[in-house]
Amino acid sequence: MKGSHALGIDIGTSGVRVALLGSDQRPIGQASKSMSDYGDNRRSPASWFATLDAVLSDLAAQHDLSKVGAVSVDGTSGTVVALDASGAPVGDALMYNDAVDDPSIPEQIGKAAPRESAAHGPASALARTMVLQQRSGVERIVHQADWIAEQLAGAPVPTDESNALKTGYDPVARQWPDWFGSISLNTDLLPSVLPCGTRSGELSGAFGLPKGVPLVAGVTDGCASFLATGASEPGDGVTALGTTLTLKLLSEQPVFAPEYGIYSHRIGDMWLAGGASNTGGGVLAAHFEPQDLDGLSKRIDPDRPTGLDYYPLTKPGERFPTADPSLAPRLEPRPDDDAIFLQALFEGIARIERTGYDRLFELGAPALKSVRTVGGGAGNPVWRAIRENTLEIKQSPSLSEDAAVGSARLAHKWLQQ
Repeated sequence: MKGSHALGIDIGTSGVRVALLGSDQRPIGQASKSMSDYGDNRRSPASWFATLDAVLSDLAAQHDLSKVGAVSVDGTSGTVVALDASGAPVGDALMYNDAVDDPSIPEQIGKAAPRESAAHGPASALARTMVLQQRSGVERIVHQADWIAEQLAGAPVPTDESNALKTGYDPVARQWPDWFGSISLNTDLLPSVLPCGTRSGELSGAFGLPKGVPLVAGVTDGCASFLATGASEPGDGVTALGTTLTLKLLSEQPVFAPEYGIYSHRIGDMWLAGGASNTGGGVLAAHFEPQDLDGLSKRIDPDRPTGLDYYPLTKPGERFPTADPSLAPRLEPRPDDDAIFLQALFEGIARIERTGYDRLFELGAPALKSVRTVGGGAGNPVWRAIRENTLEIKQSPSLSEDAAVGSARLAHKWLQQ
């Protein structure tokens, strides 16, 4: 009999989280562990494995994992691992933010790749793949989420269209691109690719999970966080208010505009279009201590705008909704009252958010019809009110911020087939 529970696994930059959903898609069990407890090297697949083993042991102590009917895994976007003929890692992984030292690699990619490709730059997954292929004994190169799925299956599994995006995959044509023939890349090392949410393999019985249960092709951690919120219809947006400001909007068609820092992930037959600004909570932290924000916020009337036209940045340079490496912060004039200054920062960040969603609409994405918020700034009611006034739309509640829940929701759809 098919199990009624869906398991999501999130491999993050510093830890592993898992979430178990019941038949009603509500979380019934969650567990997490820091990788630092199982080694001091976050690039080591052995640390990922040991941390996942410990997390699943914790979950099994609380819940009957024999009821798991589908599993999906997300990982950090662009983290890649080289494997030998036996499937063992050849050295450490190259992480999502590791830039390559050899300038000829991004130059090759820049000459061959179309402008809309997500593979440009020295910190792309494709650039890292071209470095990994030079290691002795490499037979395959996979993404972080693929490697974890392979440990669950006990055999190689295809990757997914979301994780493959920054490795140069063409999500419109749904294939590795022909222009790979113009760069120094051994394409035989790359995995095959499946749409997110389709069956990619089955469990081997490892980690105490039931044998024969379907593995469902997953997504990157950012896309999993989007799915966790409950956003599911075209026009649903999710704003992440962390150190930076990140927007994602569900669309029926892709938007690619590198001149505005915009690209799109393919999630089945839908697209997640968006970009990341350099504004966000990092600007607030540069001017205020965390304990001061609540008191100052209580003195703000969100319905009385300051009239100040700030563009809050910590240093020159912007990625989205305008890509301008020399764009200077605009934080003058500074009022004597810190509460007014904080309000003006909130207003400036909210205007950038509004411009971001408007930019996506101008380029072919649907108009924003709902917005959910995740990240540290989501809990400030005054900031929320200012954003609602600026976006001219009320916020919808987020079901969860946990990427593991998003992966579990993706797996749960398999149970409904």
